[in-house]
Amino acid sequence: VHFLHGQGTFFTCGTRKGSSYPFTLQYIVSIQSISGQHFCGGTIINKYWVLTAAHCVDYRGRRSGDYSLSMYEGTEQFYRPHFLVPHPDYDEATKNADIMLIKLKAPVYLNSYVSVAPLPRQGAAMPEGSVCRVSGWGSTSPSGGQLPSTLRTARLPIVSVARCNSSSSFDGNITDNMICAGYSTGGKDACKGDSGGPLVCDGRVYGIVSWGEGCADPRYPGVYTAVSRFRRWIDENIFSYYSQCRKY
Repeated sequence: VHFLHGQGTFFTCGTRKGSSYPFTLQYIVSIQSISGQHFCGGTIINKYWVLTAAHCVDYRGRRSGDYSLSMYEGTEQFYRPHFLVPHPDYDEATKNADIMLIKLKAPVYLNSYVSVAPLPRQGAAMPEGSVCRVSGWGSTSPSGGQLPSTLRTARLPIVSVARCNSSSSFDGNITDNMICAGYSTGGKDACKGDSGGPLVCDGRVYGIVSWGEGCADPRYPGVYTAVSRFRRWIDENIFSYYSQCRKY
């Protein structure tokens, strides 16, 4: 396990040390390459486990040693994954079941800066129009560019599956394992670099940033993995690891 303390230059939980940006989210993490480059977000759901999107490692391979995770605990601390658990039904082409668990080598130290995110129960759903919050260090422009150095957040309403799946939008490509969020006028959305991060509704992580068509396009809301469809899978994997002492 690699720990770094003091003034850091890597992305952190909530905000980087020394930033005056007011928004904090105590369970979001930055998933980074060994060189320290942020490429995905994640959510702490247990002191040993992080929830993210399966597609975050598609183009980088699935060697857990290639990554580190960082969060702000008053000092910078970096956690190395022990192993990765992508959902067995994940489909790279359709992004169905775009969810993955990361088991950490060492436990996260939970304190006033870092906490565990609550998850919805199996099958729970937020009604259309419910306002949720997506957060991450992704691009702030649809054209891409340099990633921001501070955590950003946007409030987005849940969009009905009927509208999201309409011929004028995603035309039937939204599965039961996905939810959509965004404004009919566009303007706010998750974007490149936000993948794997949380969509929080009513204090619980209902979505994982998954995919879309561009960013903030009025025709195409953001698409998120529906966490409540996988709550049983999440619990089974975590509990079976401890009960069976599986080795990876």
